[in-house]
Amino acid sequence: MSISAADVMKLRKATGAGMMDCKSALAEANGDFERATEIIREKGKLVASKRADREATEGVVLAKVSADKKSGGLVVLNCETDFVAKNEGFIAFAGKILNHAIAEKAADLDAVKAISLDGRTVEAQVLEQTGVIGEKLDLPFYASLQAETVVAYIHPGNRLATLVGFNKAGVDEQITKDVAMQVAAMSPVAVDKASVPAEVVAKELEIAKEKFRLEGKPEAMLDKIAQGALEKFFKESTLLNQAFIKESKQTVADYLKSHDKDLTVTAFVRYALSE
Repeated sequence: MSISAADVMKLRKATGAGMMDCKSALAEANGDFERATEIIREKGKLVASKRADREATEGVVLAKVSADKKSGGLVVLNCETDFVAKNEGFIAFAGKILNHAIAEKAADLDAVKAISLDGRTVEAQVLEQTGVIGEKLDLPFYASLQAETVVAYIHPGNRLATLVGFNKAGVDEQITKDVAMQVAAMSPVAVDKASVPAEVVAKELEIAKEKFRLEGKPEAMLDKIAQGALEKFFKESTLLNQAFIKESKQTVADYLKSHDKDLTVTAFVRYALSE
């Protein structure tokens, strides 16, 4: 049967699929628009299945806060190639997911995947886009953060983003940006010493003891020397104890207190795509 250009364009607009894919779907469906839409979606599932063993290691990392700056979300959408990762449509799709996640106060990744987006779940739409784009897509990570003030930072290139929460409302934007960029640049493991997981502390102590043991330090001194190494780890790897990147003579905690003696960071999220 004859398929009109108008019908092809209508299906393309509705699904985002390529012109030839839309024309083929309409022909297969004998012009039935709803069936052609289903065929496009089914093709997406087929492509996803065929590409299941492919590595989706490229993509975008986006972060954003709510209008009242009391909450924020960070989402990662993976694809296979840098070419797709830089595509405006792909970035916009990830942004759309993030906007809905924040608006609906999604608590975790499962909640994001279940969100209804244009009549279908986010999970289904990611699968469909695999067919439209022709690459395996994956939605591997989402985190939310709530605080009196939340700030988001996206490093140029969309491969690294952070969220940081503060204990007070109305914090100066320059301060929040500085700390968000500190998290991005210095990759702390926790806010402070008290919030470092016990298993991380135990691992650092064991690494230090083994290092000094190999250097020939007396066994009786290993625990004490390892504690010293642990303190260095806390200084370098916990946000509030790190040297502030804009002024290395003060810590991040000192920087915050220089503006407000009670101001501190309550939590942060950082995600970076591997290089």
